[in-house]
Amino acid sequence: MKDCGTILNRKEMTRTLDRLASEIVERRGEDEDLALVGVQRRGADLAERLQALLGEKLDRRVPLGKLDINLYRDDWTTLDIQPTINCTEIPFDIEGKSIVLIDDVLFSGRTTRAALEAILDYGRPRRVELLVLIDRGHRELPIQADYVASGWTPAAGSTSTCWWTSATARTASA
Repeated sequence: MKDCGTILNRKEMTRTLDRLASEIVERRGEDEDLALVGVQRRGADLAERLQALLGEKLDRRVPLGKLDINLYRDDWTTLDIQPTINCTEIPFDIEGKSIVLIDDVLFSGRTTRAALEAILDYGRPRRVELLVLIDRGHRELPIQADYVASGWTPAAGSTSTCWWTSATARTASA
């Protein structure tokens, strides 16, 4: 896999997460039913960081859940290897909540579709908004993010991985 470099350095990552938290506060800050759900693994990590920032900005704790979507994927039966199953932890009632669904990368839209299906198995939220760190474009489904940190559009056939250290975001593609 070729390292495509740093998309957001430490300072930019800190500023970007603060901006995303501020956007959530602008749109949903008064909503007492606001809750975050991060897609396992990297989306859940990102959700934890945003929960801390929102707690500071709203002076209250915003509920946080972690969602494993692997059994909801539409391609898992065609994979050569079995998917790694992580745990789902949603310690609050989804019913009537304003959910911000958080993932690291939005590409085809299939992970988001699976996440929406999984969320509905836990209840019927009032609304679900999508927040992503990187929007790669090239959708296969009519899904778009409500909150986007950065857009990055590599070649259509390439794959990418997004990871970060304590405060930087990097991508690699093949």
